[in-house]
Amino acid sequence: GTRLQIYAEISNNQHFLSHFIPFFISTCASRVFYLALVVTIPFFMRKFAHMITGNDNFHQRYKRHLMLPQVGEEGQRKLCNSSIAIIGAGGLGSPVALYLAAAGIGHLRIIDNDRVDLSNLQRQVIHTTGDVDKEKAISAKEKLAAINPDVEVESVCEYFSTENASALLNGCDIAIDATDNLGSKFLINDSCVALGLPFVHGAINQFSGNVMTVLPGTATLRDLFPSATSDMKTSSCDGVLGAIPGIIGSIQAAEALKYVLGIGELLVNKVLTFDALTMTFCKFNVTHR
Repeated sequence: GTRLQIYAEISNNQHFLSHFIPFFISTCASRVFYLALVVTIPFFMRKFAHMITGNDNFHQRYKRHLMLPQVGEEGQRKLCNSSIAIIGAGGLGSPVALYLAAAGIGHLRIIDNDRVDLSNLQRQVIHTTGDVDKEKAISAKEKLAAINPDVEVESVCEYFSTENASALLNGCDIAIDATDNLGSKFLINDSCVALGLPFVHGAINQFSGNVMTVLPGTATLRDLFPSATSDMKTSSCDGVLGAIPGIIGSIQAAEALKYVLGIGELLVNKVLTFDALTMTFCKFNVTHR
């Protein structure tokens, strides 16, 4: 009864309502505003702190690159905004992927349909004993994410073929041939040449290896080896000393980094060979036909 009387008095008092309603609305609006501040300020503070920390992490992680006049912050940003396809996640692909991820390449596409075998572990250093029977592209992605979580790693568990070559290379700035068989090497060569995509060839066998960088209009693998013959042997045929792919793969990674940065002299129209038994490097000119 008392409440009804109060409500009746309020309803009959137009003067009261004319003051009470705006006061009520403004009070509620103020409280909503303050509540919004309480909720959003910590959020924006965290975002701001993350931006500061992220920027600090960038300078700390790539400190040794930033010290190089040929790289600097502008060059490192180029690396972080680049995309590279690595065909093969085995002996050559291991050091290539590890060093490119550590260097901060923004997007890495790892292409390999094979699974880790115990016999791979003698040279394929991106995989471990616990990875046996796991898809190589997946195993590699896990290791690269641990090394540099800022790098986007795309694992493609498919065989590189004429049917999917164009799609798998689409959107990449440069490709790395890290395969171990002649057929794949010529397929990568022909696909990249047709697409006008630069690529870095690498091959290893026993105690030796070779590297060559191919740009549109320069000498290609077809010029180096005019026909696909048994003259070009690979580790899958004759075996290889475990450290050889580490040396050749590292050179391939260096070539890719130089290309993205636009620095130095690439192995264009020439092939670099390495012999571990005599510990010699040689460069030979290759004529584009």
